[in-house]
Amino acid sequence: MTQFKTLDDLHKVDGGNVHGKVVLVRVDLNLPMQDGAVTDDTRVRAAAPTVLELADAGAKVLLLAHFGRPKGERSSTQSLSMVVSTVESVLGREVMFCPEIYGPVVAQVVGILPPGGIALLENTRFWKGEEANDPELAAAIAANADFYVNDAFSAAHRAHATTEGLAHVLPSFAGRSMEAELVALGKALDHPERPVAAVVGGAKVSSKLDVLRHLVDKVDHLIIGGGMANTFLAARGVAVGKSLCEHDLTATADEIMVNAEKSGCTVHLPYDVAVSKEFAANPASFRVCNVHEVEADEMILDVGPAAVEALADVLKTCRTLVWNGPMGAFEMEPFDTATVALARTAAALTKEGSLISVAGGGDTVAALNLAGVAGDFTYVSTAGGAFLEWMEGRVLPGVAALEA
Repeated sequence: MTQFKTLDDLHKVDGGNVHGKVVLVRVDLNLPMQDGAVTDDTRVRAAAPTVLELADAGAKVLLLAHFGRPKGERSSTQSLSMVVSTVESVLGREVMFCPEIYGPVVAQVVGILPPGGIALLENTRFWKGEEANDPELAAAIAANADFYVNDAFSAAHRAHATTEGLAHVLPSFAGRSMEAELVALGKALDHPERPVAAVVGGAKVSSKLDVLRHLVDKVDHLIIGGGMANTFLAARGVAVGKSLCEHDLTATADEIMVNAEKSGCTVHLPYDVAVSKEFAANPASFRVCNVHEVEADEMILDVGPAAVEALADVLKTCRTLVWNGPMGAFEMEPFDTATVALARTAAALTKEGSLISVAGGGDTVAALNLAGVAGDFTYVSTAGGAFLEWMEGRVLPGVAALEA
């Protein structure tokens, strides 16, 4: 992982005194809402250490974030004023709301804020220049500040004014959440302890083609689950019945398996599966069978117990694990069995110190929470798109801009 400056470096500037200095902190406050109330404050809690560290050092902290997709227009239903109370509750501090992101109103807020004060600026996407990464907008935002801290890895795959542009205008640093993410990801794929395993699940191969192509050159074991495993099975001549399967991508699946063999990467596909004639929880037609015994009117909805046991044995030989996507239709019992079992194996190996485990993506986080082991993995990223693009081997603009 390339070197980047952190809050430790910020504290060394001007003799380590940020008291009274204005710090713009880019955070992720794109929170899920229902009936006007926040339903999950995970992203606020992720940003809290950075915000509180700066405030406790006497900085005036201005929070920048986007919310929804207002496409450059003001919208009362997408104003960040709706999340102020949640931010205050998590931080345990009063948070002033500012309806602008630059100009005299922000200057006035800076004047009012005491050292250690926190203000939340309006939804950055209300301004068209945000998503266009307009340098003039970045300069205008920066005019009211001394430093820029990016603590929103989940938005780092976007080259926007507040995720990338500001880093070229102000002295820039990674926040604690961003730092933890980059260190964890570096350990997972950039300079990992080998052997390395990757679990890649989900519904469609098409959504993770670049991930699979990148990983076969990086990992020793590629474990494929979810609906995408059906496409790989079909590529090997297995009749998958009514299962979700992208038959038009079987040649691509073949190509990935050939490249894996050339790279010395072992691809693991299920050889026993849980099937049903209906896509429903606890169906009457549920059974476990060999992959070659799937009936024409059946769907593969999970990896079978024998394959899970074999995969657990693979993980026991590995030192590093990267996980993105469930093994089956984990939202419905009993098709959560493989995901939960393998997650618990990975968690146990992590706790005993033999495995570094890094997981990310919305479904993955939900699956690990279901298994009750999210807290036992080495690192769990809440980022969706950014985590996926990192797994694809892409350069993330918001990260590259922080490079020292």
